[in-house]
Amino acid sequence: MNNQPYSTGVLYIILGGVFLSTGGLLVRFVEQASPWIILFYRSLMFSFTVLLFLLLSSRATFLKRFAAIKPVDLLVSFLLAFGFIAYLLSLFNTSVANTVLVLSTGPIAAGLLAYVVLGEAILVLTWVAMLMAFAGVCVMVSGGINTGDIVGIAYAFAAVLSFACFVVLLRYLGAKRDMMAPTALAGFIAALMCLPMVLPVGNLLSISMHDLLIAMCLGSIQVGFGFILITSGSRSVPAAQVPLLGLLETALSPLWVWFAINEVPARNTLIGGVVVLCAVLLQGYVGVRLARKTASITNAAKQA
Repeated sequence: MNNQPYSTGVLYIILGGVFLSTGGLLVRFVEQASPWIILFYRSLMFSFTVLLFLLLSSRATFLKRFAAIKPVDLLVSFLLAFGFIAYLLSLFNTSVANTVLVLSTGPIAAGLLAYVVLGEAILVLTWVAMLMAFAGVCVMVSGGINTGDIVGIAYAFAAVLSFACFVVLLRYLGAKRDMMAPTALAGFIAALMCLPMVLPVGNLLSISMHDLLIAMCLGSIQVGFGFILITSGSRSVPAAQVPLLGLLETALSPLWVWFAINEVPARNTLIGGVVVLCAVLLQGYVGVRLARKTASITNAAKQA
């Protein structure tokens, strides 16, 4: 049974977005390694990070959590693994602007899917925040859209659908049992999916220590901590709100690059990022207040 407060889930997902937002900065430091080799090591490090988290947080039940995995739970692992790969392939087949714009439709895709599958209603507040966020992303990428990159856009939509299904499955299955163990397996599955693209095995040994360190940081700091928090937060946050709150990644990504390597973002990027940030804060703040009000009314009714 899920006893996690809504406000805790919101905090987890927002923090998850912060960690995910470091990806653009870390990728800037890759020197020579191919995207597939980076993705291979990032995927392995992701799984090792989540496994370490599970071991440290619940040593006594570590093996039991994996023994309890059912076949349907592995669909969560596959969806996350496929999303990892589709996202990266989108970035290498179209502009970042196209990828970001398509990914901003994630909250709508997850919300509609959750409504059909789970019967979760989408609040008016969430619709307003989603439209604000989408408008903000449109402002961020205005002037950088290239409509000719169909393959990359298709990969981006595949990533959106994959992550939407991942979130909805987390909501459906997570209410009944722990889903952190299936999430941990996603990196191993993604690495296996990448393996044919990095053969012969000698190619994996050609990566420099510098690029290997970057790949490990991507797997642990970025997607490792990011999805540990998102998986935990999704237990008490409606599916439409999970990718919406996670859009904080979009608003923060250009700021890290600006602060760290002085890559000054365009004015539209900053304006749009502020709009996205406001949408995330609106959903988080008002959502928490509504949840507390509802809990207060429920407790009063029980005591009456």
